Amino acid sequence: MNNFFAQIFRKKHIHHKHPANLKKCLDALDLTLLGVGCIIGTGIFVLTGIAAANQAGPAVILSFVVSGFACAFAALSYAELSSSVGGCGSAYGYSYVAFGEFFAWIIGWILLMEYGMSIAAVANGWSGYFNNTLTAMNIGLPDSLTKAPSLGGFVNLPAMVIILIIMSLLIIGVKQSAKFNAAMVFVKLLTITLFISVAIFNVNPANWHPFMPYGWFTTLPDGKTVGVLAGASLVFFAYVGFDAVSTAAEEAINPQRDLPKGIIGSLAFCTVIYIIVASLLTGVVPYQELNVSSPVAYALEKIGFQGASALVATGVIAGLTTVMLVLYFALTRIIFAMSRDGLLPHILSEVNQTTNTPIRVIILCGLIISAIAGFIPLGTLAEIVNIGTLAAFVIVSLGVIFIRKLHKENKSTFKNKWHPLIPLLGIFSCGALMFFLPAETWRRFFIWIFIGIIFYFAYSMKHSHLNKKPA
Repeated sequence: MNNFFAQIFRKKHIHHKHPANLKKCLDALDLTLLGVGCIIGTGIFVLTGIAAANQAGPAVILSFVVSGFACAFAALSYAELSSSVGGCGSAYGYSYVAFGEFFAWIIGWILLMEYGMSIAAVANGWSGYFNNTLTAMNIGLPDSLTKAPSLGGFVNLPAMVIILIIMSLLIIGVKQSAKFNAAMVFVKLLTITLFISVAIFNVNPANWHPFMPYGWFTTLPDGKTVGVLAGASLVFFAYVGFDAVSTAAEEAINPQRDLPKGIIGSLAFCTVIYIIVASLLTGVVPYQELNVSSPVAYALEKIGFQGASALVATGVIAGLTTVMLVLYFALTRIIFAMSRDGLLPHILSEVNQTTNTPIRVIILCGLIISAIAGFIPLGTLAEIVNIGTLAAFVIVSLGVIFIRKLHKENKSTFKNKWHPLIPLLGIFSCGALMFFLPAETWRRFFIWIFIGIIFYFAYSMKHSHLNKKPA
């Protein structure tokens, strides 16, 4: 029995060289834009209005601040671990070093759910915006090609096609994908700049009263939770993405210097943008009217800027495209790392000699996620993605405490200025946001973990590379 537990909790040594090497081609700016590309998307263009209308009112601004602080603590922990541990597996790799193989598998399994379902959900949203744009030009697709069978259609064709296009980009190479991401980031930042420049001259301060209609946290008679903290647990989805930067560790030119810059820089920039947009959005339109699929475009239409509204729709399409690109990239690198450790089939960690990318895992993910997006109506998966992300953040923050014992004398790694408190605050703040998520979300989360545990004992533990080496 002791040998059994010793085996599943064995840890990897900290290392930075691997037998299958990815091409180092990303600098600090590439990594920052990678984070911005993934963060700014559904959250700012959709969830801002929904959270304001249904949960927090104008105080959604504070919801973004609360979520931003929780993410900041986690981001600092990610920055420290990415600098000291490295590797392309993100929280999976850090957990392997800090806690051992079993916990690493669990967090990797959670990340597969988080990233995989996020890509499919965002693809469905992208499809809706894309078809709306085609409809405005009188060339819209029929329902049979834009809806899943259970919704009366045949297949969601645009959702499938955009995933396959992104798959092709990632196959070509990381640097080319980064250039495409940078172009799309420019488009959506231009869109946000347009909204700010128009909305700032049309604010009605009366729309900010009452500022906090539901207080910090209130449970309504129907059981629904509202308030600033409930809004924070929803808009947290808007920040999902900065952790994807850490999955590019092996493709960063100078990971110990550039990864912390990319992680913290992208989060700080997006937090400021979110607060500004949320302030103007609730100032231009009464918050009760913002429960629509595209609140930013709706606000511009309300104040008479029809052309600007159309441009915002273009920005949304660009924004959702970069979100899918970065999430897809992150998912393939996590699977690559898990396969290289033997926890998933070895074929998934083979690198193509021409493109220096793991083509097989990219194609496999593309085909599976494309099918999910095309034939299954996913609806809103924000809460399920959130619980997986928050769980990862808690584990990463906890991992910092353990990893520091191994790096007491290492001066080259990134260290937080208030390093004794940062991981503790990350654990507390992210754990608190998990508490405010619905019970149904927790139930699905535990079912997924249970399936992962079965897979680990049936396959992963037997094929782990640690079984081939001395403990």
